[in-house]
Amino acid sequence: MKKLMTMTRQFRDDENGAAMVEYTILLGIITVATIGTIVAVGGWVGNKWTVLNTSINGH
Repeated sequence: MKKLMTMTRQFRDDENGAAMVEYTILLGIITVATIGTIVAVGGWVGNKWTVLNTSINGH
């Protein structure tokens, strides 16, 4: 356990480790934004498809 804590401190103090953490957070933000966009566009397309289907079957 002590070795793990030592490695964690070294990783924290290393600038490359800090950059990796920043890039990981940025990647997470981009991933969440992408998934949110896909869900929003999917909902919009689904709604348009439902309206089109209703208008075709309604007439």
